[in-house]
Amino acid sequence: MEQFLAFGIVGLSTAAIYAVIGSGLVLTYVTTGVFNFAHGAAGMLAAFAYWQLSAGWGWPVPVALAVVLLVLAPAFGLFVERVLLRPVQHLGEVERMVMMVALLSGLIAAARWIWNPNEARPLPVFFADRAPLRAGPVTITWHQALTMAVAVVAAVGLWALLNRTRTGAEMRATVDDRALAGLTGADPVRANRVAWILGTQLAAAGGILIAPAVALDARQLSLLIVSAYTAAIFGRLRSLPLTFLGAVVVGCLESYLTGYLPQNAYLPGLRLAAPALLLFAALLLFPHRRLRGRDRRLAPVPAPSARGALVFAASVAALGAVLATVLQGKDLITLGPLLPLGIVALSYVPLAGYAGQISLCQLSMAGIGAVVWAHLGAGGQPWALVVAVLVSALVGALVALPALRLSGVYLALGTAAFTVVLDRWIFTLPSFDVLGVRISMFDQGSLEVSGPSLLGLRLDGERELMVLSAVCLALVSLGVAVLRRGRFGRRLIALRDSEAAYATLGGNLLAARVAVFALAAGIAGFGGALYGMQLRTITAEQFSLVAGLPIFLIAVIGGLGYVGNGLFSGTAFVGPNILLGLASWTQNVVAVLPALAGMGLGHSPDGLVPRLRREWEPVARDRVVLPAVLCVLALAWLLRIADAVNGWLLLAGALAGALALRGWAAARRGAAAEPEIPVEWWGVRRPWRAEDGEVLARGIARG
Repeated sequence: MEQFLAFGIVGLSTAAIYAVIGSGLVLTYVTTGVFNFAHGAAGMLAAFAYWQLSAGWGWPVPVALAVVLLVLAPAFGLFVERVLLRPVQHLGEVERMVMMVALLSGLIAAARWIWNPNEARPLPVFFADRAPLRAGPVTITWHQALTMAVAVVAAVGLWALLNRTRTGAEMRATVDDRALAGLTGADPVRANRVAWILGTQLAAAGGILIAPAVALDARQLSLLIVSAYTAAIFGRLRSLPLTFLGAVVVGCLESYLTGYLPQNAYLPGLRLAAPALLLFAALLLFPHRRLRGRDRRLAPVPAPSARGALVFAASVAALGAVLATVLQGKDLITLGPLLPLGIVALSYVPLAGYAGQISLCQLSMAGIGAVVWAHLGAGGQPWALVVAVLVSALVGALVALPALRLSGVYLALGTAAFTVVLDRWIFTLPSFDVLGVRISMFDQGSLEVSGPSLLGLRLDGERELMVLSAVCLALVSLGVAVLRRGRFGRRLIALRDSEAAYATLGGNLLAARVAVFALAAGIAGFGGALYGMQLRTITAEQFSLVAGLPIFLIAVIGGLGYVGNGLFSGTAFVGPNILLGLASWTQNVVAVLPALAGMGLGHSPDGLVPRLRREWEPVARDRVVLPAVLCVLALAWLLRIADAVNGWLLLAGALAGALALRGWAAARRGAAAEPEIPVEWWGVRRPWRAEDGEVLARGIARG
């Protein structure tokens, strides 16, 4: 009994921290309608800042706490509200969520840049020199007592603020109808500002309180927010008492699993994955009200032409052949994952771009494909690649089944929870048998991966794998284009536009969701198998939630509705790694770039791929400039093959020549540009185009 009470006290003290962090999360959501995925990362950054001031620079603890909680945390909250969120306030829920995911990824990368992750930074508990309090058989440290007191004060203060003050009324009214709240005399900007300041302060307090109990690690502290997510979902993102109840459930569950979980090789990861499992269960079991601030901004998804899709696929295959011939040594190894990760990013196009289903577990699906190929394709058997795709698709379908009733932020949370379960438990399991079949994951270490054998040839070198990946990306891109032009693609677009209307008109929501999740997971698993071939050795950490966030961000930045997004995402994600060969310090810069690009989403919410397409379209349509561009690129390639120029000179020369010719094409087109034709004269004053019908239909629907 004494041991049970001791674990209960530990669980309650941990629950108090989760309650403080979760209440801040609920506060910002109730007030602004933005689910702050970076809430835990803000607490992580505050814990590092507190360590730097108190332990690193020797400041007195009260002064360090005052600076972090009263200066740095409010300043950070104001920065998020003013610089990041206010410019995208008019955009949809997905765009604001992406901004928060970008902030989460960026804060983790920035913390690892500033504070070397290989150095230990112990943080002492508060009042460590005082004797613990005793209540019968129970011992309570002063740090635990302080934690519980902070949770109680936070709960009472937030309830009084939201329900007994004018500021609280303004904060709750702003998210329901920002314009109407302004007409009644409220100040929506001030309400949002107060919410972000208080929410960030609560995250900072929680991060500082929990840091002494865990390693001061950027990733680990940021992912502790999963437990606070669970507490907030218990409160259905609006009730502070239920949020505190959820925190107690999560904290005690973790504590009792630590004390009473049987000791064997299969269960240690269960304790780490328990909050994510509980989050997934809460999402499925608890009723959810309409998402606060759930406005939708639906961008058109143009259908690619057959000719354009074929030309693009041929260009991707040619690019792979060029890269395989001009790259050498470490550059070839560095850029090898470019095309396989492009396939993984392309899986977001049918799933999120066409069907509107948000998923944060695509890199985990890629990990499943890589594991299956590593175990079954060691001899290079091509059928093992098919099995890897099918197994990944099956797992994707299984994820879709329980996630049928989730959407928006809830679906993102559900897929993130699934990824955390894979990271912390499933991928760490040793081999086991199911119905006589031996199942293996990463064997608690790393896996060796080799290339396939096709037509009697062993494709195991970097150049062969580069060409194979290019051909595969070209074929998958062509398949996604055909999907968009076909009946199923149109059904997915209708599903994204309105699930209710889709079901009313006879569509099967379950079948459509399962099919698109399975398709996207199969594509990701295919890319993951090719990614493993390029890496040669794979570990579970390479397919974690944190590793997948930058790929998701770049895919969103590229434009989720465009087939060219796969090549763009792979290039944008892997391409900057070439800088690592010039200077090792650029590693941190490269890690921060996806997050910075994601934070700039408000300046180009439709994506960069359509912008690039518009900029280069004059070149593709000009019968004089296009051959000139091709000749310049071919000449640069031949010079590199002849070893007359190095790789950097080749890149600079080819880029400069292509940009100059693009400017020439734009000037030629501008001189011969026809005046804009009103929509009512399409087909009369100019020829009718294939995309005009869809443009008119969407215009009528919006009207």
